[in-house]
Parts: sequence; structure tokens; C-alpha cells
Amino acid sequence: MKIWIAASLIALTLLTAVGVWAAQPQYLSVDHSVDALMDEATAKAMWKKLLPAARLAKPYPVKKWGFASEVEGGFSSSNTCVVTARAMLLPLRGKLLQFKPHKTATTFDALPGATREQCRELARKKLEEAIQAVVAGLVAT
Repeated sequence: MKIWIAASLIALTLLTAVGVWAAQPQYLSVDHSVDALMDEATAKAMWKKLLPAARLAKPYPVKKWGFASEVEGGFSSSNTCVVTARAMLLPLRGKLLQFKPHKTATTFDALPGATREQCRELARKKLEEAIQAVVAGLVAT
């Protein structure tokens, strides 16, 4: 009898551990940015880092929703870095996102006399702000 109880406790502990270590939901995220400002891998990493996927999965199921980002801009003739970043929650149909934004946030900024690296950093900051704004709007609802 004691062996059966011990075996049951071990099995229950293992099942609990597996549940705790289960993978977090993964949303589809796509990026359509100017390569000089933002690469796709960086944008996807930002989505992964900033999205509270476990918290959003119930109201916005992974199989029905996804996220998209766009960073546009560059240098003006006066050597000013101009950046616009947009983050969006979009409905998912099959394996494709439909461009019918449910939530959208857009940020923009300009930095006179910037280097290419400073411009890329500004783009990263603006996209982070846009993602945080979309997330704030989703968590609040």
C-alpha cells in the first residue's frame, strides 16, 4: 500500500512539473520593415519578449490571432533620421494574417544628425513603444 501511495505521489509530481514546463503559446508574428532600419529576426524577438502570450491566449487565441509590425523611414536630405513604427493585432485565417487590424499602435520620431546605428536604435525603440501600446490596449480590454 505504501509503495502505491509513493508511486502515485511521484506520478502526480511529474505531471505537475510537465504542466509547469509546458511551452507558452506562440503567436504568429510577421514583420514588413525597411531592412536598413529593422531586420525580421530582431522584430520577431521583440514580439516574443514583449508579448504576455499566456495572459493573452484566452481572450485572443493563438489559432485566431497574430501580430504584424512595420518600421519605415530613413534619412532626409538634411541628414535627419525619420522613423515610423506600427504594431498590429490581426485576425489569422489558416496560416495567413488578414489585414483587418483589431488593435493598432503607431509611433514616430526624428533624430537630426544621426548615424546609421543611431537611426536603427531609434527604430528599435519606436517599435518597442508601438508593441507595448498594442499590448496595453489588449490587456486593458
